[in-house]
Amino acid sequence: MAAPSDEEGAVGPRCHHHSTAMLDVSFLPFCTFLGMLGLLCMAMVGTWCQHWRGGFSLDGSSRTFNWHPVLMVTGLVVLYGAAALVYRIPNTWSGPKLPWKVLHSSLALGAFVLTVLGLMAVFCFHNSQGTPNMYSLHSWMGLATVLLFSCQWAAGFGAFLLPWAPSWLRALYKPIHVFFGSTILMLSVASCASGINEKLFFSLKNGTTEYKLLPAEAVFANTLGLLILIFGVLVVAALARPSWKRPDSDSPDSRQ
Repeated sequence: MAAPSDEEGAVGPRCHHHSTAMLDVSFLPFCTFLGMLGLLCMAMVGTWCQHWRGGFSLDGSSRTFNWHPVLMVTGLVVLYGAAALVYRIPNTWSGPKLPWKVLHSSLALGAFVLTVLGLMAVFCFHNSQGTPNMYSLHSWMGLATVLLFSCQWAAGFGAFLLPWAPSWLRALYKPIHVFFGSTILMLSVASCASGINEKLFFSLKNGTTEYKLLPAEAVFANTLGLLILIFGVLVVAALARPSWKRPDSDSPDSRQ
């Protein structure tokens, strides 16, 4: 049997190269799509609470509770995801890192503030209605995520923004910080998804169409949960992609 010619043998590598190029996506279009997806999640959770759950108030009623999912999705998922992707922006790969450090920590701090307000909303609702706190898996996982988030922010601030942190400490803590950044995001997504499911189980009964019959609210909220999951997975995928990682040639960043 005749050996394949050079042109025939090159078909495979060329096809592989073209298929890889077709799958390659630059960061900015990907980030634009991700931003639109995050805004869609925020709009959908607001629409769900306004249209089906009665809107918002601060009177301790169920309308006070409605601030909880809105603030959690906005802060703990969307804004936190934006903070995680700051160092993937190509403009951060050269020049001083300090402005980007401040932006990263500010976005994370904003996400934390919204998260705390979301926790206050649900505790206020439970206390005014005489409902026990912290009895479900969703509540345990959510509070654990927030506590881990607070430790992550404080440790990151101390290690990377304060000028007296030694370079060896920054180098030692950096991979830990990156790992827990992705971990907290996925825990946030899991907490939001379980919270949506829990709310549907509690709400769609006793005078409303049961959850198992899949009314319009259930379809809408389930779709919201899937979009939140997709958002979180895409953020983690962007963080893990080698070609989008900031070059580590400036390891003396601790000198700033």
